[in-house]
Amino acid sequence: MDEVCDAQSLILGPHVEKFEKSLASYCGTKHAIGVSSGTDALLCALMAIDIQPGDEVICPSFTFFATAGSIARLGAIPVFVDIDPKTFNIDPNLIERKITKNTKAIMPVHLFGQCANMTAINEIACKHGLHNIEDAAQAIGATHHGQAACSMGFAGCLSFYPTKNLGAFGDAGAICCNDDALAEKIRKLRVHGSGHTYYHDHIGGMFRLAALQAAVLSVKLKYLPAWHEARRRNAGIYNEILAGTKAVTPFIESGNQSIYNQYVIRVPNRDAVKQKLQEAGIGSAVYYPLGLHLQRCFAQYGYKVGDLPETEKACADVLALPVYPELPVEQVTHVAKMLRQIVG
Repeated sequence: MDEVCDAQSLILGPHVEKFEKSLASYCGTKHAIGVSSGTDALLCALMAIDIQPGDEVICPSFTFFATAGSIARLGAIPVFVDIDPKTFNIDPNLIERKITKNTKAIMPVHLFGQCANMTAINEIACKHGLHNIEDAAQAIGATHHGQAACSMGFAGCLSFYPTKNLGAFGDAGAICCNDDALAEKIRKLRVHGSGHTYYHDHIGGMFRLAALQAAVLSVKLKYLPAWHEARRRNAGIYNEILAGTKAVTPFIESGNQSIYNQYVIRVPNRDAVKQKLQEAGIGSAVYYPLGLHLQRCFAQYGYKVGDLPETEKACADVLALPVYPELPVEQVTHVAKMLRQIVG
């Protein structure tokens, strides 16, 4: 941080380039382009594949708002698909029936740190000539049959919001890809379509990554594998203690390795359980209480209660427990035992 301040190269520049190189290596991609946030990563990636008003982009409803919000901001239409109830990720078996002549892309989300079934999703995208943009905001370092998140689609988008497994000193994000032309276009789009030349090939945005964020992320990146292992250790403790209870622990699909950005269980009477945990001094969180297909701002698309039943069930019974890597084993054990008493 002192080096950045001394150099006064505060936006893009050598610290950003250094981080981008390290990030691309970590994610197994040819390019990584730093941008201002995970949301801007999604928006910029969609702009780079020329998503236009009226185009349709298939995505899950059980996800953070930015997934569908970035689609709608371009005047395109998010087409919501239900989830696999075990993994919480988009169900590939339901995608093809939502494809129309207006479909231009699929945006699977690697929710809670586990990759969606990219093998199946890529087959569908290839069959129908669609771009596949990975929303990997919660999944840096997660793998699917040995392939890293962000390396399996046409582009992959990351968030470095401070609560993520790799968190910046504020907002930051990145787009990873293997296509040279796409990478060059994204670099231009992040600076109003010019790339700092004052000659504008595209109408872009101001999606630049600050050098301070890149410097912090460069230091933290080398610790990320150990942090992932600590989260997996904590998840293993939860799994063991909660076995045989009414709490349904996370299901990790064969061939996947999760990074447990969140450790999310299903419990009956979720809100009552959350309240009892709170009374015991234990924090928990709900991701997400209302599917995007039922949000007021998307009412114009005509979805109604019952359209995505698995999404709606998940919204009613999911609960995230503390899982961060610095959490002592004794505290993880305490949380699990307390939850076991509550749910039975």
